[in-house]
Amino acid sequence: MSRHQFVRELESTADHISDASRADLQVLLRRAALLLRNVGGLSLDPNTDEVLNGLAAEMGKPKPELLEKIVGEWLVSNAYLPVPRQLDEESTVEGNA
Repeated sequence: MSRHQFVRELESTADHISDASRADLQVLLRRAALLLRNVGGLSLDPNTDEVLNGLAAEMGKPKPELLEKIVGEWLVSNAYLPVPRQLDEESTVEGNA
């Protein structure tokens, strides 16, 4: 689970805290503590940071989510990560297997 998904889960649980069990809250709090303990900051050049803030606002995304997307796409385009394949049953594929 990504950090962003976990944050959304925490926010959702906070909105419906009366529905959460003690065990679920305990798990969420332990995961939050672990994430906070392992947080590492990213120091950016002020000009780069300004551009990223503007782009994130323009796209309506949090800056960390935007950075995650940019870095992920860069890794794929430079062959450090495999190209994600998203074929469904309706997709046609040419060639022989």
